[in-house]
Amino acid sequence: LSATPEIPKEDGRPKWDNKFQYILSCIGFAVGLGNVWRFPYLCQIHGGGAFLIPYFIALLFEGIPLLHLELALGQCLRKGSIGAWNTISPYLGGVGVGSWVVSVLVSLYYNTVLTWVMWYFINSFQEPLPWSVCPLNENRTGFNEECYESTAVNYFWYRKTLNITPDITESGTLQWWLILCLATCWAIVYLCTIRGIETTGKAIYVTAIFPYLVLTIFLIQGLSLPGATDGLAYLFTPNLNTLKNPRVWLDAATQIFFSLSLAFGGLIAFSSYNPPKNDCEKDAVTVAIVNSMTSLYASIPVFSILGFKATTAYWDCLDRNIISIINEFDLPEESIMRENYTSWIGFLNSSYPEKFAGLKLKSCNLQEFLDQSVSGTGLAFIIFTQAIILMPGSQAWAILFFIMLFSLGLSSMFGNIEGVFTPLLELQVVSKSIPKELLSGIICLISFLIALCFTLGSGSYWIDIFDRYAGSLPLLVIAFFEVIGVVYVYKIKRFSKDVKWMTGRKLNLYWQITWRFISPLLLLIVFMAFVILQIQKPPSYTAWNPKYVCSPIFSE
Repeated sequence: LSATPEIPKEDGRPKWDNKFQYILSCIGFAVGLGNVWRFPYLCQIHGGGAFLIPYFIALLFEGIPLLHLELALGQCLRKGSIGAWNTISPYLGGVGVGSWVVSVLVSLYYNTVLTWVMWYFINSFQEPLPWSVCPLNENRTGFNEECYESTAVNYFWYRKTLNITPDITESGTLQWWLILCLATCWAIVYLCTIRGIETTGKAIYVTAIFPYLVLTIFLIQGLSLPGATDGLAYLFTPNLNTLKNPRVWLDAATQIFFSLSLAFGGLIAFSSYNPPKNDCEKDAVTVAIVNSMTSLYASIPVFSILGFKATTAYWDCLDRNIISIINEFDLPEESIMRENYTSWIGFLNSSYPEKFAGLKLKSCNLQEFLDQSVSGTGLAFIIFTQAIILMPGSQAWAILFFIMLFSLGLSSMFGNIEGVFTPLLELQVVSKSIPKELLSGIICLISFLIALCFTLGSGSYWIDIFDRYAGSLPLLVIAFFEVIGVVYVYKIKRFSKDVKWMTGRKLNLYWQITWRFISPLLLLIVFMAFVILQIQKPPSYTAWNPKYVCSPIFSE
């Protein structure tokens, strides 16, 4: 059933300039947008610090073993995903093809998200920020009605950026501003991947390191804002009761899996450019730990700023109520302050109950403002942009924020494109006479033309569909067969010998048990739970109503 591949000697494959470049590339591929806008959200809704318990269990028994397996496989066989699995067994070639197809589909919509980021980045140079105020109506006699009924932030996202249609059945027109940004994004990807790792390896020094610099700047600024401690307390205060909910464990397992970019084929491609003698075990542990620590590190500035936003909203609510009370009871200005608000409420309610009830004051509760959880594009383009408006020097913070998001997404795109590019070169689908530069250009051009459908008014609905189905369920299936293929087709003993030859030491019991039993079992459980949840809660693709915001998911 399976052939015995020999570990190849040095060949003419490109090589990384140094080990640090390779590790940075793997980290850049793994650390993406989900670390900033998905992990903090999961911590928030699943018991704060308590979520870290299933998260690190999933990292230990699912994430690290699968990451090690992929890095070892690519380094051992020195081939991309399709070539590697065909070498192990012709019957497993479909696993590599599946990885390649997923990389193609994810690249299409992932770069469209970078298109949105670029559009916001360009608009961040305006003063005031265009999502901070509603535009005037056509008669210039008041604010645009659609914007006035919602907020300027929502209006800019749904109308000025997406120009979203009522539902997915109405395609709408191509948005010229998104087309220009999409073309620019694919041009940048092309320039960075023009010669495979020979060019991405240089660009990764900027795209992988720069986000950490910006996160640190946001961390310093975020911790200095009022309400930051409330946001952090809300995020990390553990609620152990949530661990009784199976959904918490499922979300932890899926977050680890998708966050490490497993089963895309990009990691296999990256490690195939390593020298055969390299400690892939140490590499896997390093990349996995850095990825998880980045998620934790990113949560601190994110929730410091969201705590500031909640506190500001809470203060605004109090101030509106105070003005209403002062006007109704004809009290002196500054007689009621935020500090004595509660005591005044108690006094007036007991002394003038009917008159006080007639005010119909809004309920101001800081906890309710902190409870307004959202992930994905909703966090990046609505909640966070709203918070940035309230910060001093909002224009500079907006520019920094969107540069950071773009860098995170671009370094992940390198891995996706490598997962597409490497198998095409190895399978000799195209003539060897075609230079790498031309092949890269053809891939990017075709991808750009296909991705034009995402710039339609219905484009965000299609991105939601791609995200739900192209980049989720197939990856679980691919990863499951990757483990089964190595352990039971190629045989774990043979693979252990290969790893020992590469690293210089035998595989310990941890790798043996996780690869043989725990990881495939976990993947099977997650797959079944994922399917059940999809059946129970099928997605709906509803339009934006200015009175009710329903943002696209793009959560992973």
